Amino acid sequence: MVKMFIQGGGFMWPILICLVAGIAISIERLISLQLASVNTRKFLGMIKEALVSTGVKGAIERCARTRGPVASIFHAGLIRADRGIEHVEKAITNAGSIEMSMLERGLVWLSTIIAIAPMLGFTGTVYGMVLAFQAIEKANDISPSVVASGISVALLTTLFGLIVAIIIQLAHNFFVSKVDRIVIGMEEGSVELVDYLIEMEESKATAGSK
Repeated sequence: MVKMFIQGGGFMWPILICLVAGIAISIERLISLQLASVNTRKFLGMIKEALVSTGVKGAIERCARTRGPVASIFHAGLIRADRGIEHVEKAITNAGSIEMSMLERGLVWLSTIIAIAPMLGFTGTVYGMVLAFQAIEKANDISPSVVASGISVALLTTLFGLIVAIIIQLAHNFFVSKVDRIVIGMEEGSVELVDYLIEMEESKATAGSK
């Protein structure tokens, strides 16, 4: 592998940088998204229990002690529960937009690497063919030994560029699917929380009228 890398010439270095950068971003995203993942159904059940036993204040404290985007948007909504459901929904929507941006952070760089790595490989291919034709011109001969070096550069840069793009593409697709699952959990949990708060207000109003 090292020998092939050396044979690929100067364009192999930016392709290697793309691979290293892609892996570093992927590791960071994997850790961040793993920490952001939470069992939304279970957490929502805890919040409902806290609302019944300790009220909104207890539920807010429970959210503050829990990490992840679901806890953050619940916290943003609950601290405005005394202002009415409309304020809760608005706060959840705003917090959800911020959390989505945080979840998708870094994915644009992976997309950039996926696009750049093959292009670097193809550029190396063109450069390798130029070297091959220059060798033919210089030797005034088209024997395989004359053009082998240039063709080697051409093929190896394309090969490595495509390999890097495939690896990072797989990582990117995995992270997109994971973000989608987290976002769906956030949306479903938010709707259920708002509905539960509405039910609590209606129950209090009914009890007050009696």
